[in-house]
Amino acid sequence: MIADRLRHIHIRLADACRRCGRDPASVLLIGVTKGVDADRMAEAIRCGLTDVGENRVQEAREKQAILSGTGARWHLIGHLQRNKSKPAVEVFDAVHSVDSLELIGVLERDAAARRKWLSVFVQVNVSGEATKFGCAPEEALRLAQAVAACRQLDLTGLMTIAPLAESPEAARPCFQGLRRLRDAVASSLSRAPGELKLSMGMSHDFEVAVEEGADIVRIGSAIFKGQGA
Repeated sequence: MIADRLRHIHIRLADACRRCGRDPASVLLIGVTKGVDADRMAEAIRCGLTDVGENRVQEAREKQAILSGTGARWHLIGHLQRNKSKPAVEVFDAVHSVDSLELIGVLERDAAARRKWLSVFVQVNVSGEATKFGCAPEEALRLAQAVAACRQLDLTGLMTIAPLAESPEAARPCFQGLRRLRDAVASSLSRAPGELKLSMGMSHDFEVAVEEGADIVRIGSAIFKGQGA
C-alpha cells in the first residue's frame, strides 16, 4: 500500500515538473513521519524513501535508534526550542525550522561541540498567520546572513508552510512569495538563486509548490494515510 502511494506521488511530482519544464529529479521528497511507527517507516524506506521529516526531537530519536543502518536522512521540520538544540544536532542532518538569531547561536555552538556540519533552512511565515512559527519576511535576510557567517551551519535554503485551504491554488501566492524572497536573499549574499533551496509544499498543495519552484516537498498523509492522493 505504501509502495503504491509513493509511486502515485512520484507520478504526480513528475507531471507537475513537466508542466513547468523541470527535471523531476530536481525535487526531493521528504516523507513526514510524525506519528508514524517505525515499522511503516521502514517499509517506506524499503520502497525507496530516502529522507524522513519529524516534528519532535524525542520521537525522532526513539525511531532513529530502531532504524539505524537504513541510510535514511533525517530532517527536523517542526518548531525547535533552544533547549532542544543539542539532541536535535545529534539526531538530524537538517533543520528546516530556524527562525531566530538565538536559535542560530545555540545550533552553531552545539554543532561545533559535536564537530558536525548541519544543514539549516530559515523558516519564514510568508502568510503572516499568528498560529504559525517562522520569522517575518523582512527578517529573513538578517537570519540568512547570520547562518552564512557560522562555521558549522550550512545555509541550505528557506522554508514555509502555506495556509491550509480547500483549493491548492490558494497556496500559490505564499509559494510565489517565498521564491521571490529566496531570490532577493541569494542576491544579497552574492549567491545564485538555485544555491538556496525552497522547502515548501505538503500533501494537499505540493504540485502547486513544485510549479512555483519547490526543491523539497514534505509529504506525510498522502504516503502514510492515503489522504491527498
